Amino acid sequence: MNAILGGMWRAYLRRVVRLGFAAAIVVGVLTAESSMWLRTAADGHIFTVADVPAAPVVMVLGAQVYDDGTPSPFLEARLELARQLYAAGKVKAILVSGDHMDWGYDEPGNMWLWLNAHGVPAGRIIEDHAGFDTYDSCARAKRVFGVDKMIIVTQAFHLERAVTLCRHLGVDATGVGDTTMARFRAPWLQASAREYGAADKAAWDVLSGRDPVFLGRPETSVREALDQG
Repeated sequence: MNAILGGMWRAYLRRVVRLGFAAAIVVGVLTAESSMWLRTAADGHIFTVADVPAAPVVMVLGAQVYDDGTPSPFLEARLELARQLYAAGKVKAILVSGDHMDWGYDEPGNMWLWLNAHGVPAGRIIEDHAGFDTYDSCARAKRVFGVDKMIIVTQAFHLERAVTLCRHLGVDATGVGDTTMARFRAPWLQASAREYGAADKAAWDVLSGRDPVFLGRPETSVREALDQG
C-alpha cells in the first residue's frame, strides 16, 4: 500500500511540476509580447529635451516624496526635465499627476511646490491628485483635464509604457526620459526589471478599458493655464 501511495504522490508531483513549467512559459510569452507591444507603439515618439516637438502641456508622473515633502531623487529628476521644457518654451503648462490617497502623503502638492520654487509660475502648474498609476494619470489627463496633446516626463525605463498608454487613451503623447538616475545602479535595475510585470498590467488595463480608480468631473484648470498665453 505504501508503495502504491508513494507512486501516486510522485506522479502527482510530476504533473504539478509540468503544469508549473507550462504556466511559466505562458506567462513569459505574454510578458514578452506585452513588452514588445509597448516598445513598438512608443517607437518614434521618444525624444530629448532639445529635440522634442513643442506641446501645450507636459505631464510629470509622480514618484516617492519623503516625509518632509522633499521629492525623492527620481522624482526631482522628472521635475527638472519639466522645468527645462518650460524654460525652453516647449510647453506652456505643467500637469503634475501623482498619489494623494492619504491626507498626509501628497505627491502632486509637493511637486507643485518644487516647480514653483524653481521658477515656474504658480498659474502654470496644475495638480492631479488621483494619478494613482500610469494608466490613471493618462486617462485623467484626457477625460478630466481635457488634454489632447502633451509631453510626458519620467525615467527612461518607464517611458515606453507611459507614452503607449497615453496614446492608446487618446492623447497625442511624446516622451522625454531621465537617465541621470542610472547612477543609482541597484534601484535603477530593480525598477527596470519591474517594468516587465508592469507591461502585463498595462496590456490588461488596455484590454479591459477600465475607468481610473477615481474619475471625477471635468476640470478647466489646464485650459485656464493655457489661456494665459
